[in-house]
Amino acid sequence: MTHLLSSNPAAHSVARSARILPKALLAVTVGLALASCSNSDNAATDGTTASTETLNLYNWSEYMPQEILDGFTEETGIRVNYTTFDSNEAMYAKLKLLDDSSQYDLAIPSTYYVEKMAKEGLLQELDKSKLSNFKNLDTSFTNTKVDPENKYSIPYMWGSTGLAINGEVVDPATVNSWNDLWRPEYKGQVMLMNDMREVFGMALLTLGYSGNSKNPDEIKAAYEKLTTLMPNVKTFNSDASRMPYMEGETTVGMSWNGEAIIANNEGLTSLVYKYPTEGAILWMDNFVIPKNAKQVDAAHKFIDYLLRPENSKIVSEEIGYASPNIAAREMMPEEVRNNPTIYPSKEVLAKAEFQEDVGDEALQVYQQYWDKLKTGR
Repeated sequence: MTHLLSSNPAAHSVARSARILPKALLAVTVGLALASCSNSDNAATDGTTASTETLNLYNWSEYMPQEILDGFTEETGIRVNYTTFDSNEAMYAKLKLLDDSSQYDLAIPSTYYVEKMAKEGLLQELDKSKLSNFKNLDTSFTNTKVDPENKYSIPYMWGSTGLAINGEVVDPATVNSWNDLWRPEYKGQVMLMNDMREVFGMALLTLGYSGNSKNPDEIKAAYEKLTTLMPNVKTFNSDASRMPYMEGETTVGMSWNGEAIIANNEGLTSLVYKYPTEGAILWMDNFVIPKNAKQVDAAHKFIDYLLRPENSKIVSEEIGYASPNIAAREMMPEEVRNNPTIYPSKEVLAKAEFQEDVGDEALQVYQQYWDKLKTGR
C-alpha cells in the first residue's frame, strides 16, 4: 500500500509508545454549512486586551472546544468567528469561490487537500518564526510528502474511519470487516459517512484495490458494489456521525473514531468502534491560512496557541481524536494515551491506507459515480 512518507528519514525514530506513527493522512467529502462573517466590533470584555480584531475560522463541525476559543479571546482580545463545513469538497469550493473576498483567515482541511490547494495557489506560506510551539509536534507528522517543511500547513488532529456497532442490538464479535455491512440482516440499519472518498475507499478496499485508486474501471467496480449496499443504508452523515447510532436510527456502519469516543462519553457505552480487517482509513487535519486572509498575524497567534501542550490536550480529550502534539500526549492520563480507539497499534497502522490526492481527472470520475449513487437510492 502507499504511505505518505516524510522526506526526512530521521523522523521515523520519534515514535511514541513503541510504535511508529503514520506520516500524513487525509479525510473527505460532501455537504456544507455556512454562516455569514461579521467584522463589527465592540469593546473587549473585562479581562481581555482591547482589540478590534476578529479571526474568521473555517472548520469542521463540532471540532473546536469552546473553552479554547474563549481562552484565546481572553488572552489576546481577538474574537473568533467560527464557521463550519462538513466536507473537504465543500471547504475547497468555498475557499476557491471566495478567493478574492478575504472572508476566511484560517481553515482546517485534511492533508490531501492541503497538497491540492497549495498547488493551486490558494494558500500562503506560514511564518514559522511566529510559531514558537511548533517544536511540540511529533516529527512523524511533520515534513511530509504532501507538504515538505510544513510551508503551508500545521497538523491539528488525526484519526481514523472504521466500523461502529451498537452492541445492544448487534454482537460486535460478528462484525469485523467492511464486507459485513452488506449482510442482508442489516437492511435499513447501516450508516455511511456523507463523504465520497471515504465511502468509495471502503468499497475499493473490499475489492482488494487501493482506496486511492485512479483507475476508472476500479472506481466503477466500487460503485457497482456500493449499489448493492444501498438497501442496507439508512442514512449518510458527516456532521455528527455518532447521532444516528445514539438516536437508534442505525445499528452498524462507518464512523470516525472520535465520534465513537464522544458517543461513549455521552451515554451510548454500547457503541463499539473497530478497525476493519481490510484496513482502516486514516486522516489528518491541518491549519492553513488562505491566500488572501486579512488577519494573518492573528491566524499565526491562534495556531501557536493551539500548539501549546495544555491546549492541544484539551482539544484531544474533548473531541476524542489523536493529537500530533507529542508534548500534549505526555500530559494525558495513561488510559487516554493507551486507548487503542484513539491511538491504534502499529499492527493496525501497518494495514491502514492513507488517502492521497488522486488528481482532478480521477476525482471527476469519483464525483460522477457518487452523484449517481446518492440520486439512485
